Amino acid sequence: MNGRQDADTPERRHPANLQKPRLPIDQQQHIPAKGWHSRNYLPHCDVLGLIQAIAFRLADALPKSIMSRLSQEAENDADKQRHIEAFLDSGHGCCWLREPQLARIVETALLHFDSKRYRLLAWGIIPNHVHVLIQTQPPHQERRHLAGYSSLAAIVHSWKSFTAKAINQVLARSGPVWQREYYDRYIRDDRHLAAVIGYIHENPVKAGLPGNGCGAVAVR
Repeated sequence: MNGRQDADTPERRHPANLQKPRLPIDQQQHIPAKGWHSRNYLPHCDVLGLIQAIAFRLADALPKSIMSRLSQEAENDADKQRHIEAFLDSGHGCCWLREPQLARIVETALLHFDSKRYRLLAWGIIPNHVHVLIQTQPPHQERRHLAGYSSLAAIVHSWKSFTAKAINQVLARSGPVWQREYYDRYIRDDRHLAAVIGYIHENPVKAGLPGNGCGAVAVR
């Protein structure tokens, strides 16, 4: 499942034809969140105002043993990431998000704080993982005391917390739904932005989903 939000038109369009959001220029306007920090083994860049690509996956999508093997086989970090993406696209694990009802729970969570805590630019829901492209944004002047709620860490936590409870309720189970870590990468320039949008657009095809895999891509 891919989704789109567009204030001007409901038409579904290929990302190559979509207007790119402007990258933030004045770094001094950013309200600092955690900046560069690390949880477990992944580094994170948490600065309000950045456009960032985020991926998070179901708890059993990438076992530690597989992660260890992929890390050993990879020549560098980029090669490692390619191996991880290929493994995820192969459909390992329970793949709960293949069920439309569960995928809609995730989509609803992504849309909930759009235009409030972030701009939701693109998203793709694959059976065992999720891709999101957002631009975090500071709260309005009268809500500056809530700036922490707009940090990337807080945003991802809110997505995962809400969806985990809702998914467990539907499945009549308890226990972890998502892996604790998430992957994020800030967008460097327009070329990088176009590449990320294209990747999100094509990822359902790589994952072998039925149809053309495009659904719809959101860029405003």
